[in-house]
Amino acid sequence: MSTITSLSAASSKPEPGPIPGAAASPEAEAESGSTSSQAVPPDIKTTIPKPAKKVPKGTIAIEEAVLNPSGISWMAQTASLFNPSSSSSASSSLFNPPSSPSSSSTGNPPAHMPLHSQTPLLLDIHSTRLSEMDAHGVEYMLLSLTSPGPQGQSDPVEAAKVAREGNDWLAAEVSKNPARFGALASVSMHDAEQAGREVRRCVQELGVYGVLQDFEVEGPGEGMGDGEGPGEGTGDGEGYRPFWREVERLGVPVYLHPRYPPGWELRIDGEGIATDGNREKGYAAVQFHLDLSKHIYAICSSGVFNKFPGVQVVVGHLGEGIPFNLHRANHWYNKPVKKASRPSKHDYTYYFKHNISITTSGFFSTAGLKFCIEQIGVERCLYSIDYPYDTISEAQTWWKEDVDLLAKDKEMVARQNAIRLFKLPLEL
Repeated sequence: MSTITSLSAASSKPEPGPIPGAAASPEAEAESGSTSSQAVPPDIKTTIPKPAKKVPKGTIAIEEAVLNPSGISWMAQTASLFNPSSSSSASSSLFNPPSSPSSSSTGNPPAHMPLHSQTPLLLDIHSTRLSEMDAHGVEYMLLSLTSPGPQGQSDPVEAAKVAREGNDWLAAEVSKNPARFGALASVSMHDAEQAGREVRRCVQELGVYGVLQDFEVEGPGEGMGDGEGPGEGTGDGEGYRPFWREVERLGVPVYLHPRYPPGWELRIDGEGIATDGNREKGYAAVQFHLDLSKHIYAICSSGVFNKFPGVQVVVGHLGEGIPFNLHRANHWYNKPVKKASRPSKHDYTYYFKHNISITTSGFFSTAGLKFCIEQIGVERCLYSIDYPYDTISEAQTWWKEDVDLLAKDKEMVARQNAIRLFKLPLEL
């Protein structure tokens, strides 16, 4: 085991409840420690540590972003996409990124490049973030490296390095307060075999509970075989199969997340803003769900879940709009002419009820949540905030004051579904 505390081996880990359609995976045995019965001599003063304060049950938020210090420079490259009023010099940096995001000890961007506005909150874990969690009733957060991360690196070697450094840093931070935080790994998808090995290392040595990933890779992806453009893949090609095989074997979920367009898609417009030709797309507001929904549809229809039925995928933003289109998608996908030749055994609703869960990240709509529960079942819906891009106070106020689900259903969405799916070391 790594010297970093393994969270997945915590002795308080409950038996996970059933996840519909998930392949049974053996539980890791809890490591038992031994204590010495030798009495302490009376002349030696000892300090008995106070037991850790029991954390009240609350919500469990599972799509919550962080940034390691060495990633400040690559995060700054997306500042103008997040905030179009940023300096145009930040936009131009998209096309001239530093050779390595860890090329300096601090990771600070060049002087001409403004910091991303969320950088201070992304860097913080144990101060403002934790205070806000305490103030508003968030029991636990699953943390993950914010985008673009490894997917923003065109060099496969650098991408793997960014992933490994970020994972090591995050595991070390989480180990400082494992009662409140867990980690999701980040990997480079330039090489699915290598990505699978990094997931294995993170699960077995660092104690992470899953992976947060997108499949939109900056630069050429080798041998992914899904027919997409340079560096873009939807996760359904043969080249991705080693990754899916490994996460199924390890029994950890994969959280799929959208990201801003990679640099090779962008250009600088007349106002100095980085764009792919349509600034009105709104990126996170609109383009995110358009991009990622394509990935999810492709994974469902390609037969990935036929070959790896134990794979569990999580999708934020209330499923990136897919639950609201399931009826139409199935209506066409189940026509005899389609069923005769489609690679998948089942339709989209089947996979959303057996292999895919959704979260409320950045989508605080009670009517929308209720509709999703009606479409795919309450056991497939999980709570999330999307901090710091959305605030803890807004999400928790919505959850406490507006969400009027049955008490048992609200508890499932708030925390129980996450504990079962991610096998978190928390009481149900």
